[in-house]
Amino acid sequence: MKRMTMNLSLIFLVMIVLLYGQGVWANKSTASIEVPENITKGSEITIRVMVTHNANNFLHYTKWLQIMIGGKEIARWDYTMFNRPEGATFTKEIKYKVEGDIEIKAEASCNLHGSAGPATVRVLAKE
Repeated sequence: MKRMTMNLSLIFLVMIVLLYGQGVWANKSTASIEVPENITKGSEITIRVMVTHNANNFLHYTKWLQIMIGGKEIARWDYTMFNRPEGATFTKEIKYKVEGDIEIKAEASCNLHGSAGPATVRVLAKE
């Protein structure tokens, strides 16, 4: 009986470390934005967002990614333990027609540790 209790305690401790540990296995989801440097009003650009996270398994994964322009959400991807991102690092792209200067924000969040915060890029459109 004592041995069984010790084994259960060890299993419980390992689960806590794997799920909530802040070691090399865990981090917050981070987003970075790539857009063309020179754009013209009325043109269509490709916004590329790369997400980095140290885990991608059914217990620990990027839960969502969103892209906002001017404070409005223009794209969002939601994930679950059974519908996870393609990998621990992945990229999403969208097309956007530029009508003037814009501020792009992209943010991703880990299901356990949250977000490292939004990435922000300001783009100035030429006439």
